[in-house]
Amino acid sequence: MYKVFYNEKPLILTEKPLLTSKSLQFVTISQFAEALDLLRSISVNEVNVYHHNLGKLWAEFQSYFDYLEAAGGLVRNQKDEILFIHRLDKWDLPKGKVEEGETTEIAAVREVEEECGITEVKLKDFITKTYHIYFQENLKLKATFWYNMSYDGNEELIPQEDEGIGRAEWKRKTDLSEIMTNTYENIKIVLEASGF
Repeated sequence: MYKVFYNEKPLILTEKPLLTSKSLQFVTISQFAEALDLLRSISVNEVNVYHHNLGKLWAEFQSYFDYLEAAGGLVRNQKDEILFIHRLDKWDLPKGKVEEGETTEIAAVREVEEECGITEVKLKDFITKTYHIYFQENLKLKATFWYNMSYDGNEELIPQEDEGIGRAEWKRKTDLSEIMTNTYENIKIVLEASGF
């Protein structure tokens, strides 16, 4: 199963139809346009596209979009706080595009350090991969690789303003309910997968 967000609503790719979703059987790539149209509707909360060969369905789905990869981190400090950024009026985790020749691990650390103005972030383990679709000149499918990280320093956080980041802040578990009401669905998946 693959879960891809578009307009903050899930498009779920599976081998069999889901009873809880508006389901479309995959026959041609036109089903992807139909699924996106449905997700633009206020009356549909999620769409399921299914095909008995999930590998084939996923390959066809990826080829329908411009595919790109990003990487980011869930950074914990010594107080067990998490590093968040505030961009486009939402709380987010630091992340960015994987550049040519980079591994996702290197890109994740680089992006965290650039977006928050800190150094010597330590990479730990892989958390999960999330997907979302957005429009920028054409439809893009972005896969983001998320990693647990740690930071032992005490540098002042400096948000990368040229990337539209207004704030970078350490948040406690008690701040989580405020964040969950104003963040992206993919960030909720990362937080849940990390056990925070």
